[in-house]
Amino acid sequence: MNAPRRIAVLGSTGSIGRQALDVIARSAGRFAAVALAGGGNTALLAEQVALHRPRYVHAPAPCAALETAAAASGARFAPPEEVAAAPDVDIVLVATAGAAGLLPTLAALRAGKPVAIANKEVLVMAGHLVRRAMAEGGGDLRPVDSEHSAIWQCLWGETPGTVRRIILTASGGAFRDLSMEQLAAVTPEQALDHPTWKMGRKITVDSATLMNKGMETIEAMWLFDVPMAAVDVVLHRESIVHSLVEFSDGSVKAQLGVPDMRLPIQLALSYPERMPEPAVPLLDLAAAGALHFGRPDTERFPCLRLAMEAGRAGGTVPAAMAAADEVAVERFLSREIGFLDIPRIIERVLEQHRPVADPSLDEVLAADAEARRLAAAVPAGVPA
Repeated sequence: MNAPRRIAVLGSTGSIGRQALDVIARSAGRFAAVALAGGGNTALLAEQVALHRPRYVHAPAPCAALETAAAASGARFAPPEEVAAAPDVDIVLVATAGAAGLLPTLAALRAGKPVAIANKEVLVMAGHLVRRAMAEGGGDLRPVDSEHSAIWQCLWGETPGTVRRIILTASGGAFRDLSMEQLAAVTPEQALDHPTWKMGRKITVDSATLMNKGMETIEAMWLFDVPMAAVDVVLHRESIVHSLVEFSDGSVKAQLGVPDMRLPIQLALSYPERMPEPAVPLLDLAAAGALHFGRPDTERFPCLRLAMEAGRAGGTVPAAMAAADEVAVERFLSREIGFLDIPRIIERVLEQHRPVADPSLDEVLAADAEARRLAAAVPAGVPA
């Protein structure tokens, strides 16, 4: 067997990070977690360090248990940007939430490394900077989102320039059948109860508002080098068809599978090979039965419209939109605002945003910071 691929898992204590470590543990030595970076859950990070014995570890505020585990494992504390560019790291999995994934992604790409990207905000905020870093360093992006992994697979072996349309599928989230009156009364607990996927808190709320799908349209534009006009969204309740690509001759390819994030995670780590053993249960189409498709309702779920408009506007507008959403979701989860206040706050912030057409990294970060400040100040229940 070849030497294991050395994986840096940034965001190891989150949903994607935990599933990635499960894939690594089950890989029969094909992968090794050589760097772990977590957030506030330092107790879990300490357990992960003790189990995987990485070379590098990071936490914003290490606890005594983490320091003890790192010392026992011989791990060195290092910032994510340093880890992402380290010569003894082969693949960087960016599974952090929000803007925290941007600098490590840029560092890894400039160092010529593959980045398995599971952070939507990185491409939404600064897709143009990410593509420049790829060109400068020779690194590449491997999508981990199930939808973008599906598109990626559909494009294998195809001639560049033959894509007519990318079609992202959306489950519709926890509230796809609710009226506006019902949406106004939903609670954080209801928003976190996704009908299909088990995900982190922020992305689950984004799924309920369809902001998640809106951000995915912007991601698709940057990942696959297509205009926003070539990206579409359809509702698909069963989450069996993960996305589709329509080609110039009218042919449509789709990738299907059971809804389990371990499959796209494993594929991003093993590419260009496929693992010999299934990472998830096999799909039984006869048992799945009928598959349904429909159009999303942007009147009840305006976050999808706001995100796609931001993608078309470009510049710093997507960064401001993503930052406003992050603050609004946190305020909703803290019961400070209602569910329908999330799109209202985003729209209010975008009305006040002064866009920069081709922003530098500093200008992107400044737009992010200003949007957060504005979003925190918008009162609940005030129309945009």
